[in-house]
Amino acid sequence: MQRLDVPPLWLLACVLGAWVQARFWSFGLGFGGAWADFVSGLLIAGGVLLAALAVNEMRRQRTTVLPHKTPSHLVQSGIFSRSRNPIYLGDVLILAGFILRFDAVLCLPLIPVFTWILEKRFILPEEDRMRRTFRADWGRYEQKTRRWV
Repeated sequence: MQRLDVPPLWLLACVLGAWVQARFWSFGLGFGGAWADFVSGLLIAGGVLLAALAVNEMRRQRTTVLPHKTPSHLVQSGIFSRSRNPIYLGDVLILAGFILRFDAVLCLPLIPVFTWILEKRFILPEEDRMRRTFRADWGRYEQKTRRWV
């Protein structure tokens, strides 16, 4: 069951929910033309870039990117020097971008809900495993690098 409990599936579910809401229950609400398309493109591209940079750094360090596994190394370099969770941050940006792209105004609350899901289901358990595995190194990293941004 853990194989199905992964952030990309949660992201996909939220994006599909936003699409369905925009397609069938828009109620005439929208963000408005070109600026929303531009910003949505920036958010989606930024989210994909963040995730790609993070995955690349984790692969460079030869550690797992799977959320339910304990990494073999504490990655603190690259994008991880700015955020402890750049992949999750990228996922949130991607969701926000698609909500804008689809004009899914009523799905704006999905952004904090999705963020909460990521934090409760993935980030907090991962941080607990990292704290137990890397002890003092994790403590120093946690002090100098913020969870999100």
